[in-house]
Amino acid sequence: MDLPARKPRSASIFARRAATACLLLGMASAQAPVLAQDAVIAQIDQGQFAAADARIATALNDPALSDETRAAYAYQRERMRRMRLDFTLDEAAAKVLVRKQIPDLRDDEFARWDAAGLVEHLDIDGERRYFKRAPSNLFRVSAEARARRAPNVPPPVDGPYENLAPHHHEVIAAAKTSGATSLVPRRVEVTQSITVKPDAVPAGELLQAWIPYPRSIPGQQENITWIGPKTGAVIAPEAAQQRTVHLQQKAVAGTPTRFEIRYAVTVYARHIQVDPAKVLPTPADAALQPYLAEQPPHVVFTPALRAFSQRVVGSETNPYRIAQKLFDAVDQIPWAGAREYSTISNISDYALHAGHADCGQQTLLLIALLRLNGIPARWQSGMVYSDDAVGYNNLHDWGALYLAPYGWVPMDVTTGRLDSPEPALRDFYFGGLDAYRIAFNDDFQQSFQPAKRHPRSDTVDSQRGEVEWSGGNLYFDQWKYDFQSHVVPVESAR
Repeated sequence: MDLPARKPRSASIFARRAATACLLLGMASAQAPVLAQDAVIAQIDQGQFAAADARIATALNDPALSDETRAAYAYQRERMRRMRLDFTLDEAAAKVLVRKQIPDLRDDEFARWDAAGLVEHLDIDGERRYFKRAPSNLFRVSAEARARRAPNVPPPVDGPYENLAPHHHEVIAAAKTSGATSLVPRRVEVTQSITVKPDAVPAGELLQAWIPYPRSIPGQQENITWIGPKTGAVIAPEAAQQRTVHLQQKAVAGTPTRFEIRYAVTVYARHIQVDPAKVLPTPADAALQPYLAEQPPHVVFTPALRAFSQRVVGSETNPYRIAQKLFDAVDQIPWAGAREYSTISNISDYALHAGHADCGQQTLLLIALLRLNGIPARWQSGMVYSDDAVGYNNLHDWGALYLAPYGWVPMDVTTGRLDSPEPALRDFYFGGLDAYRIAFNDDFQQSFQPAKRHPRSDTVDSQRGEVEWSGGNLYFDQWKYDFQSHVVPVESAR
């Protein structure tokens, strides 16, 4: 299957995003001037920042503007600021970074790759700016660039379970022996923290932090044990779809502010063996309807999405086979480091056209395609970890699809097919998960409990955490996160 063609977004896409700007803030307003906001969003996406800012200024001068709409326009200004933090490179700086791997890079080579959309850029008010990760991403999306890399440049290192590993064999062997769908558990103790830079806010001001925290999911992650801190932490209820721990602390002049939580959880690998011949049409179940619907602004059934789906699915009618085709098509999109999600107006559409995508972008595209085809699909995200000897952890997103009569079946399209002639191993992540991931989120773009007052740094996902004070949100450049894991015997669960 060819990768989707890169082409500019049409105005009709933006016209379908009802109250998109409000949704980016986690709010919806029936009175919002939707078309005017969509025009601003379209201008920003096209790099017309000055025109968008002028339109925003005109809108904000309207005294009748609702508070929700005023906040939505203000967010679009913040989105432009964040986009400038992502697109930091001019052409000369981008070439310097590419030449670290291709010392004899020619200008005509760079120009050709740039024209083909392989070096992600945005023309902001007529000035070409390159995404700060575009030079490294180039070697993930272009075989020609990889072939030009100097022989002493090491290739990128994959995570321990992104390729076939002994753990995958362990899971499949246990499934064959036991017939179970939750297998080979791992008990992991975790320390997560956020450290705010010194003097990010005035001394004495109260900083509030939200650190991601898992919820119990039977058969996937269970027996969550809180270790600390013993006081001052507000843990969101189990029902929270993006669960967090809320902490508060006053800033001290010249000193970093550190927030930390510790807990333990038992994580299971999953393996569900599906017989395509036994898969039934999706039942008319009200509980499944939210997972069949559009979820603007990031899951929208655009004309481009419909056309891509038709090319991939063709005349297939079996839900399993449809899902399999869509999974494989999205799996073909090269992984690349992502822009901040809060800067992208429609992530599934972005993944369809950008020529590359990271795990969350691929997952949202697959979710949109599955829902379009009448197959319920939902989101999960959190952190992947490893045994202590490996010392690996990373942010990661994946999902699940509903196949009757089997129920919810996990999927990880970013890891995709494994290199094995054995179907159970090859298709491990189309119906299964490893035991080295902790889910913090069961949906995207969900509110925190307690609620955050200011717009989040990540308006879609929740993996690193969030920080704010009375003066506003603290963006990612003002603090850092850390995740440390330690695998212990399952019997040590307390």
